[in-house]
Amino acid sequence: MSRRARRYRHLIDQALSDVRRQEALHRFGDAYLAARAEAFAGLDFAGLRHDIADMKDTVRNDWPAYLHKFMQQAETSGAKVFLARDAQAANAYIAELAQCHGARLAVKSKSMASEEIALNHGLEAIGVRVVETDLGEWIVQLAGQRPSHMVMPAIHMFRDQVAELFGNLTGQQESEDIAHLVEVARRTLRQEFLNADLGISGANLAVVEDGSLALVTNEGNARLVATIPPVHVVLVGIDKLVPSLEDAVRVLQVLPRSATAQAATSYVTWLRGPAPGREQQRELHIVLLDNGRSKLASSEEGRDAWRCLRCGACANVCPVYQAIGGHVFGHVYVGSIGIVLTAFLHGLEAAAELIQACIGCRSCVEVCPAHIDLEHIILGLRRRLAADEGVGTIKDLVFKRVLRNRRLFHGLLRTAARMQKPLTGNATSIRHLPLFFSSLTEWRTLPAIAPRPLRDLLAEQPTATAPRLRVALFGGCAAEFVLPDIGLALARLLRHFNIELVYPEGQSCCGIPALYAGDAATATELARQNVLALAQTQADAVITVCPTCTSALTRHFPDLLAGDPTLADCATGLAAITRDAAVLLSEQLGNASPVAPTTIAGRVTYHDSCHLRRGSEVYLQPRQVLAAAGWHLTEMAHPDRCCGFGGSYSVLGQPAIARAIAQDKLDDIIATGAEVVAADCPGCLMMLHGLVEKRGLPIRVAHSVELLASSLDDQ
Repeated sequence: MSRRARRYRHLIDQALSDVRRQEALHRFGDAYLAARAEAFAGLDFAGLRHDIADMKDTVRNDWPAYLHKFMQQAETSGAKVFLARDAQAANAYIAELAQCHGARLAVKSKSMASEEIALNHGLEAIGVRVVETDLGEWIVQLAGQRPSHMVMPAIHMFRDQVAELFGNLTGQQESEDIAHLVEVARRTLRQEFLNADLGISGANLAVVEDGSLALVTNEGNARLVATIPPVHVVLVGIDKLVPSLEDAVRVLQVLPRSATAQAATSYVTWLRGPAPGREQQRELHIVLLDNGRSKLASSEEGRDAWRCLRCGACANVCPVYQAIGGHVFGHVYVGSIGIVLTAFLHGLEAAAELIQACIGCRSCVEVCPAHIDLEHIILGLRRRLAADEGVGTIKDLVFKRVLRNRRLFHGLLRTAARMQKPLTGNATSIRHLPLFFSSLTEWRTLPAIAPRPLRDLLAEQPTATAPRLRVALFGGCAAEFVLPDIGLALARLLRHFNIELVYPEGQSCCGIPALYAGDAATATELARQNVLALAQTQADAVITVCPTCTSALTRHFPDLLAGDPTLADCATGLAAITRDAAVLLSEQLGNASPVAPTTIAGRVTYHDSCHLRRGSEVYLQPRQVLAAAGWHLTEMAHPDRCCGFGGSYSVLGQPAIARAIAQDKLDDIIATGAEVVAADCPGCLMMLHGLVEKRGLPIRVAHSVELLASSLDDQ
């Protein structure tokens, strides 16, 4: 492990020890989801975000022209406009402006762009005192910290901590009452507005058609910053350009709802030209910041991040953010968009550990109001990082020498199944690992390799007579070598439905472990092998019992093989006929479903696997399968919250973060009182079974396919 990685692991451990903050971030996240749903009720969120994505892409694809027109319109209105190529140029311009006006005090409203370029430090270096006037920003400034969230900078702090900070400033003990603390801030900051020589703000939108700017806030400080000091500086990224006022209004429909789950913010301030002044002519300076944004716009892998509205929704729903907070899961910008922006605005080195800390649950993709596939971009950054630094000696050996060679890979797993006896005894789990591996089984058991792989067991199964349909099963590593009973249960159901099941012998790992580690070459080779194996079956459909494999076949294989003249079309064709097993089974239930027991089989709760719910948008069908099997479903709180597995993430990646995420999931399961927890992802099943077994809980963990197959016994 590198020194950088060790330092980051230490920061993670420190963050995870702050249980109070974790609880607060979880409460906020839960409340946010409920409030957000209410705020978007009656609106076509999908339509809105597609429209915003298209609009932002239009600007991105011709941003120099839009920028030129905005600058012309803004200057026509009386503003002075400066295009800053980088942070140094922006700081130099604002510092020179302050010196020309003899400024000694600058008041700021909230601006993440100013955090990005470290503007406060630049001004303080020339003797200008800078006072943050946004309440949250002022709190973190007094604490000597940076914002831990793009919209709510002090979300990590508690009222007693704020009272102590304010008391240090006022010289007296301050009450923890929120209304009192707000009054202290108001009273203290009021004179600063009146004394300021310079006002500095950001902007949420820069409207090209008339050169105007929009500031979206919940406090009145931004208007004071913009109108009281004689000079107002607006620092705004060139990615905030929108063509028209109509486009701006469309953004305003989703921005507050996504940021703070409000239908509207308290203030939307429109600026065009300098604020009027009675005694002296005021100045408006607009500093348009590039600082890597043009590079982002031209990047094949990251260009969609140009769409970002800086709402912070991706952090609000992120399980990693809720576990360790923005000071650890962030650089300047936080959460999954923070990973991308850090890489392009501050360099890949600054983002390296953040890239590896993402668990890939796609929660951010689901809520993003600009329809950015952040997981896809982060996978691209992992490829860049792997090209620069490698994937590590062990992973490099496993991916290139083992995974690419199917016979060697499968042979090693068969050998491991025989050699694991000292660790498993007669059990199907590994309860304890020795020496420095012991931490891996401290909070869960690990699954053992099955005595016989699925392909051997399926070869002994009878086949359907006069089948109505021919389907190929892509098993995946977990179902093939760890949980083959899932595949056997599926085979039994398909025979019941008179569907022929074929299991291509040439199939191997779907390549996701390599892809997620940044080894695209290995992932591409595995995609090639699997597409060839599946194409030879000439099946009517391809089904999987693993949502991660489904994502590989439907999303990644076509991308990886897009440049292959012989397999590109084949990969696309296979993607079109690939479905999760629950989808196929739910379709068959309307025709000849198994007869469910006359009495309720029991109470079950269901965990939505990340790549099934958010990767394939499948969530109703597994519940239909459970109902057909005779089970009473008791929904857990947050059924689609990540379980913390994330493939190798929970073992080799970030096991400490995975443990914290997993505990949240286990608490939700226990609260239902269900005797069975079902999931449709073998990885999730392994994680949940390990958690339940380690604690000795009387809860069965099963795939929905297994539960449906068991209902055949009651006919």
